[in-house]
Amino acid sequence: MLALFATWISLGCAAAEDLDFAAAREGMVQQQLVGRDITNQRVLQAMRTVPRHQLVPDSLRSQAYDDHPLPIGHGQTISQPYIVACMTQALDPRADDVVLEVGTGSGYQAAVLAGLVKDVYTIEIVEELAKRAEADLKRLALTNVHVRAGDGYRGWPEAAPFDAIIVTCAPDHVPQPLIDQLEDGGRMIIPVGPTYDQSLYVLRKHGSEVRRQAVLPVAFVPMTGHARETKR
Repeated sequence: MLALFATWISLGCAAAEDLDFAAAREGMVQQQLVGRDITNQRVLQAMRTVPRHQLVPDSLRSQAYDDHPLPIGHGQTISQPYIVACMTQALDPRADDVVLEVGTGSGYQAAVLAGLVKDVYTIEIVEELAKRAEADLKRLALTNVHVRAGDGYRGWPEAAPFDAIIVTCAPDHVPQPLIDQLEDGGRMIIPVGPTYDQSLYVLRKHGSEVRRQAVLPVAFVPMTGHARETKR
């Protein structure tokens, strides 16, 4: 009887916690996203749905829906919710898109995209983070997300071309392999510039021409690996 009572208490606490996080998630959407300039209803629904608190370190769960980035280990962060929504909206995701993400991190951006597009291919240079994100995304039953540990500068040639590419770490130039792997008519969103002095750009590829539009100033962790060895 005591064991059964303990189970009831545990389930009740879990249900109450889920309700608390659901309320926090809705508050995040209304205050941080709708209250700014996020208007794409599909993006808002994705942000309303994905359990961000399950993709941050346990010790930081209470801050999961706050308006700031959080550390996830290895010098990496999960971006603040607004930046995730802003980048997703700027990417203009479509249901039949195949998307490449460079910089898996916690897996949150990939999880948001998973409900908006056909397939997400995501690359993380820190192997431990890649393994953790892959396990968490599988736990969330996001079967259309494919995770690889590796250097995202080189993209994912076997899965190319991509309808859209999203980069969540900042090189000092746009990697040519990513441009090459972008479908004609495709979109890329990427932060570019030195540490703490970057701009977020949307690129649109039209044949051999790539048009660039600045979105807003940002501060992302730098792209490591081959990006540091290659200069424009």
